[in-house]
Amino acid sequence: MWNKDFLLGVATAAYQIEGAATADGRLPSIWDTFSATPGKVLHGDTGDVACDHYHRWEQDVDLIASLHVDAYRLSISWPRVMDAEGNPNRKGLAFYKRLLKALRERGLKTFVTLYHWDLPQHLEDAGGWVNRDTALRFADYADLVSRELAGLVDAWATLNEPWCSAYLGYANGHHAPGKQDIVFATQAMHHLLLGHGLAVRKLRANDPGAQVGIVANVGRGTTNGGSAADRRAAELFEIQHNNWVLDPLLKKQYPAALWELWPGAQPMALDGDMDIIGAPLDYLGINYYFRTNVVSDGAHGFTEVPLAGVERTQMGWEVYPQGLYDLLTGFKRNYPQLPPIYITENGTASDDKVVDGAVEDPQRIAFLSRHWTAVDSAVKEGVDIRGYFIWSLMDNFEWAFGYERRFGIVHVDYATQARTPKRSAQLVKRFLADRARRE
Repeated sequence: MWNKDFLLGVATAAYQIEGAATADGRLPSIWDTFSATPGKVLHGDTGDVACDHYHRWEQDVDLIASLHVDAYRLSISWPRVMDAEGNPNRKGLAFYKRLLKALRERGLKTFVTLYHWDLPQHLEDAGGWVNRDTALRFADYADLVSRELAGLVDAWATLNEPWCSAYLGYANGHHAPGKQDIVFATQAMHHLLLGHGLAVRKLRANDPGAQVGIVANVGRGTTNGGSAADRRAAELFEIQHNNWVLDPLLKKQYPAALWELWPGAQPMALDGDMDIIGAPLDYLGINYYFRTNVVSDGAHGFTEVPLAGVERTQMGWEVYPQGLYDLLTGFKRNYPQLPPIYITENGTASDDKVVDGAVEDPQRIAFLSRHWTAVDSAVKEGVDIRGYFIWSLMDNFEWAFGYERRFGIVHVDYATQARTPKRSAQLVKRFLADRARRE
């Protein structure tokens, strides 16, 4: 797996690291609004400053390059590059041009995500992703950004984790904009995927030298129940978590079993929508973190039943590398049109502290090693996997959990903005230096 063509990179997202929430014409996003709402984010944290990457980007590019990684995955802040009328914000665009050029100069490949959850608030005020017009506005945004940044991007991703945007944002309210209606969620998902398909056309036209894909978070569902209903519950978990996104993209249809779970929640779709959504992809990004154990709820769904005695991360998520292997090999079997895969996020949160100038993070080191083994096993089973991105480059704003949960291989002191590579970062650097010498 670890040949010169297999990429190892690190990843971040704009709202989680940039800060500078009102600088240079940036407009409010739904996460600015959500995190400023009391009770929505742990400790009342916001992304107003975050890692101050907007002002410290040169230092951070040096940091990335020092790790000897092959690639950097980042996202564009939609409210930083367009005004409410859809006109370009030149100062915001200039920031990304400088950043991408500097990354290229350091020999790093650039993987750029257009939408990592920071919808402009003015679009949410008009209905957000429940409103079909937002998909059209997203295509306009993709058109602008890909024209401006053409030639500076190796691989575009339209969306990051549309499941989270739709379900966490519109069904259970854990994420911005905090709505709680499954009908809103299924309609939002349809418009997210429609926006993806419309954006694919713009990206291919404006930047034909770049790859075009999308990033999906996937979850392994298992059961410790012994009944057929329990086994069906585990299947339904994966259908709503994985197939809800992947079937439209790769089969041009929603899985019928979704409506067992959510009767009456079918989205309104127009003729031709599924052909737009199912536009061919150059790659599929896969984000994986944990598995979920479920049993039947006694009706037509599932109930989560956490397993006892298993290893868990600071997030409370079970460490289960086997789930990544199971999903990757399963996707190869179930999707004849499966494009090449990049693992675009995989990592763990731990309560890391600087002690005598060093940060020891043994759980993360073990987590990464075991998941790399799972990826290698999937490659040996014939799954076409082209690269792996560690989440995350550095500790950052972890959405509804604020700054308490630390995913970075680089520690960030939020009071001073000091960056301290953790032991995991040092080992990644050493591994890649050794690989370069072998080649």
